[in-house]
Amino acid sequence: MKYVLIIGAKSELGFELASVYAKNNYNLYLAGRSIQELEDKSKALEDKYNIKSVLCELDVTDYNSHQKFYESLKIKPIGVIYLAGYYSKISSSSQNWSESLKTVEINYLGCMSILNIVADEFKGDRRGFIIAVSSVSGLRGRSKNYIYGSSKAAMIAYLSGLRNRLSNYNINVLTVIPGFLSTKKDQKKGYPRIMVSTSKQLANRIFDAQQNNRNIIYSSIIWYFIMFIIKLIPESLFKKLNIIKILDNNLETWKYEILDETSKIAKLLKVS
Repeated sequence: MKYVLIIGAKSELGFELASVYAKNNYNLYLAGRSIQELEDKSKALEDKYNIKSVLCELDVTDYNSHQKFYESLKIKPIGVIYLAGYYSKISSSSQNWSESLKTVEINYLGCMSILNIVADEFKGDRRGFIIAVSSVSGLRGRSKNYIYGSSKAAMIAYLSGLRNRLSNYNINVLTVIPGFLSTKKDQKKGYPRIMVSTSKQLANRIFDAQQNNRNIIYSSIIWYFIMFIIKLIPESLFKKLNIIKILDNNLETWKYEILDETSKIAKLLKVS
């Protein structure tokens, strides 16, 4: 009986991933702090796909409990998916240390703590897969969310090292780097459709990538090219630009922002 453990299963993406794995005959461990909110969804998945879905209480910031939590799983999972995440506006996290700490603990330290345990277990069995969801914010620091972005950057670096460590043990580590994700709470209206993915679309993309032993994926191919270009901009120019503002504005001002920022880049390149 194959089980997959989904940490942070309460999110919309968590449910869509649970659905796609259940559809493909995986049993589920759905883990989170408020598992009561998952009871109806868990039962619905069991009924629809004829699988077992077990709810597990887990606090990713309670590091001392992680070993005991993993040992409590009667049938060890063949795969672990880390979705737990926390976003705090820079106006809050830069002024409030508890917000900064919470961001880093949930997005990075909790991930590292639980996956270290999983990696040792999988290494002994010489099989398994690990998936963790980061963000394009982790690929280049910017003034709007550099604390959140730094926690996601740390996750990306950690997963890269973990992938290297486990590559000879038949264990795949997949890093997921979403751009704009449309959810019921945040539908990203006004953004170009090519840059926006739904939770269901991303869940299917993640499953296909895991089944094909991919290492890194973006939520859509356009983000690969966007971030490739952004990473190439020299820091001396990047710090003078508000280039990500292009991606954050609504569609009405989209073309004007592009023209404005392109003009700035051209002027700076002439000066340099």
